[in-house]
Amino acid sequence: MDLRYTDAEESFRADLRRWLAEVLPTLPPKPEATDWPGRRAYDQGWQTLLFEAGYAGVDWPIEGGGRGASPIEQLLFKEECERAGAPYVGTGFVGLLHAGPTIIAEGTPAQRERFLPPILNGSEVWCQGFSEPGSGSDLASLRTRAVRDGDHYVVTGSKIWTSHAEVADHCELLVRTGSEDSRHKGISWLIMPMDLPGIEIRPLTTIAGSTEFAELFLDEVRIPVDHRVGEENDGWRVTMVTLSFERGTGFVGELLESMRLLRSLTDLAQRTGAWGDTAVRKRIGSLTAAFDGLWALTKRNVSEAARNGIPGVGGTIFKLAYSEQGQQLTELAMDLLDRAGLAASSIEGADGQGALPNEELVDAWIKSISLTIAAGTSQVQRNIVSERILGLPKEKS
Repeated sequence: MDLRYTDAEESFRADLRRWLAEVLPTLPPKPEATDWPGRRAYDQGWQTLLFEAGYAGVDWPIEGGGRGASPIEQLLFKEECERAGAPYVGTGFVGLLHAGPTIIAEGTPAQRERFLPPILNGSEVWCQGFSEPGSGSDLASLRTRAVRDGDHYVVTGSKIWTSHAEVADHCELLVRTGSEDSRHKGISWLIMPMDLPGIEIRPLTTIAGSTEFAELFLDEVRIPVDHRVGEENDGWRVTMVTLSFERGTGFVGELLESMRLLRSLTDLAQRTGAWGDTAVRKRIGSLTAAFDGLWALTKRNVSEAARNGIPGVGGTIFKLAYSEQGQQLTELAMDLLDRAGLAASSIEGADGQGALPNEELVDAWIKSISLTIAAGTSQVQRNIVSERILGLPKEKS
């Protein structure tokens, strides 16, 4: 891809920057972290504004209802939103970054017509029902069962770590339609409306005090067969499409946020006097180089997704590297905070220059603990790299 900005791309950036400057001051205050109905409404309001301005689905193809922006424009959009402090995708992330792109790539025309517009305009929210108790990293061992009964699947089982289940309208759900020992060859990818009878939602509280995850208990839930994406028992391949979006382009916002956080750590090191420590400067320099490299890989992944419809194997490499560099970033933050890192709320610095950024940094550190687990553990990513990218032999069972 050509990374030089054309006049059209610079015009896109300028228009977007003007629009953000006009609309961001009009947004209502962000709701409390524990107010999930309020957070859903806030995120939906932002998505509606993007939709009305023509910026919703900037990275979706035109045939999927998106803007069909070039790779450069996609990255400019994310950069400018991060620079301006625009809201993150929030409760819309499963629909916008996972389910929607999967339906564009694998769904039927009727599925695209029904499910894509409400994702883009912010009127419907999705959750992800993949992991199960005992079937997280080894996703192919999932046991939630779907039995065909005429025009419906009757689904019974349970899911865990279901993102935003308590405010979702639909769930991207993996079920076993093959035999118990069918593993990868017996999985199907279903769209489950969250208002169906037989669904019980139990929110889970994380160590950060948040409840964005939940347990799902499914008791003979009847899901229409026409809500299956892809062929029956071909859900593993469809899932790999979903995960390629999650690992390849779904973390772009987090990467930009990490790069911003690293710049703030440089300021913190200078403020606390830690900048005089050669080891601290070396850690900051190493992280800067790592994130620059990941940004270059992001450009490659976005370009490949624009060419082929999915990000490809670069997404796995990105996810593995980013999750571990993200943890190193927040460990550096805690080292710089020193004793101030024991406080989760804002405190004044000893230098008389106002409050330290400990509230933000402690929260980032807590959340970073899950980076090497969420969206596939680092161990799983290394297996994928070794077997599917490097062509090494599989481990003997």
